[in-house]
Amino acid sequence: MSSSPRLAAAPANGLALVAPWTDTLEARREADVQLARLHADLTAHDSATAALQAWCDRMGGGVAAPIRAVRTPGAEATSDAEARERLGVGAEAPLRYRHVRLMWGERVLSEADNWYRPDLLTPAMNRTLDETQTPFGVAVRSLGYHRATLAAERLWRPLEEAGPMPAAVLRCEAVLSLADGTPFSLVVETYRDEALFAPVG
Repeated sequence: MSSSPRLAAAPANGLALVAPWTDTLEARREADVQLARLHADLTAHDSATAALQAWCDRMGGGVAAPIRAVRTPGAEATSDAEARERLGVGAEAPLRYRHVRLMWGERVLSEADNWYRPDLLTPAMNRTLDETQTPFGVAVRSLGYHRATLAAERLWRPLEEAGPMPAAVLRCEAVLSLADGTPFSLVVETYRDEALFAPVG
């Protein structure tokens, strides 16, 4: 882990810096603990953005920075067939795709693929998703939705695997449903090494 992979150092001021992290047993234990906590936080919340914001607020050394959803220009889903199946809709139903990087300061915490039904959102919500860096969960918060985790996989087990830390450390797949149980969004989130923080002190 001493070359390209890194953990984010909690900053003294300003936005978080990214610092090299030496490959030691202590460092691997810390990464393992953080991965377990992050995994638990994400699967326990209806909003992954809210869980990530609370995580950064707690781990980021007192820096107050909102999470932004930066869209990837030109990103297109290869196929929406699986998304339609997961959401229980046919080919006639409108379905939009949005690929974003969730960022805290200049750090990329995760990359998310999101298929959603625009007909179940308000016009204002759709404009927000099309025109701003507002995360999906924040934009649709007033729907009072529920998140059901379909799969959650740790992509790195630091105490079991030799070699450098990979860029992707955790992946979650979930369906968001309205209060009446109607599914309206499928998300696949890949969390990156920059979502982990170097120990302070």
